[in-house]
Amino acid sequence: MDRLRNYDISFSGLKTGKHEFSFEIDKEFFQLFDTEQEFTDPKINVHVFLNKHTTFLEFEIKVKGTVELVCDITTDNFSYPIENEIGILVKFGEEYDDSEEDVITIPTNDHAFNVSQLIYEIVALSIPMKKISPNISDEDLKILEQFSPKEIEIEEEVDPRWEALKKLKDKN
Repeated sequence: MDRLRNYDISFSGLKTGKHEFSFEIDKEFFQLFDTEQEFTDPKINVHVFLNKHTTFLEFEIKVKGTVELVCDITTDNFSYPIENEIGILVKFGEEYDDSEEDVITIPTNDHAFNVSQLIYEIVALSIPMKKISPNISDEDLKILEQFSPKEIEIEEEVDPRWEALKKLKDKN
């Protein structure tokens, strides 16, 4: 957890107004978390914009860079661009609470806010469910389409007994 302190934004000594912080993250950043990533070789720039108000903090976090993904079709590695942003309001209260979607409450006596988890989540949410290389050939796409599931329209004949029951119901 000590290395995550590098991502603390200390706000207690800052004047009211706008402030900017920058980070460069790579695989070492993601190794700080106990989860397996769906990507390798991340090279991501992070810009954190803080608008400090007297009673709350407004954060805007933007990430931009690339990661290596494995194509679901060809299993070839390819570089995938990452670009995403999130806005978070940080207010002060009794204890830490992140149950609201865009609002985080931190204890009143805190002097810094750690953005590492938010950076991690922004990058993780930028990874597509289907990882298809931009270098995939038209022939590969045709083969994929040929073996993809198709929608089949099935006309079901309604059992006449159901129709009779439906008529009885409609009378009531």
